[in-house]
Amino acid sequence: MAARKQKNGDNKMQISEEGKQLIKKFEGCPTDGDMAVSYRCAANVPTIGYGSTRYKGKPVKDGMKISMQDADNLLAEELHEYESHIKNMVKVPVSENQFSALVAWCFNIGPSAAKGSSAIRLLNEQKYDEVPKSMKLWNKATVNGEKVVLEGLVRRREAEALLYEGKEWHEV
Repeated sequence: MAARKQKNGDNKMQISEEGKQLIKKFEGCPTDGDMAVSYRCAANVPTIGYGSTRYKGKPVKDGMKISMQDADNLLAEELHEYESHIKNMVKVPVSENQFSALVAWCFNIGPSAAKGSSAIRLLNEQKYDEVPKSMKLWNKATVNGEKVVLEGLVRRREAEALLYEGKEWHEV
């Protein structure tokens, strides 16, 4: 895995294939035959493909189906948006692994949460080694009006932290 550092303003920086695979693994993509079908995420929000809550500019509805190619295209479109969010938040050089892990993390927690997080603050203070621990704090979801730790988020945060550090994450 690449260890080179690139500057935040490097418009060429994109999420790596490893980062995309991490997102796909943890988001999943329920199917019916060769079609991706809508489902309810842990927060009970209608979702389709790899964690998308919108399709063609409109909220996902229960019972929707899209092709797997559309699911892949939707993820690719959304990743460009999340790459931009991370590029705008991060003011210090990061490696491809760090960037990819941050994009995957932001994709899951949302850009507003990421922007106000200690992980981004610590990163911008160049406390690179403290970032993974801070990312792991984002392991809760609101379920029935209550914040609860979800094992799936604990595992996802561990995988993102490992990717950030350039370590093997696939077995998490």
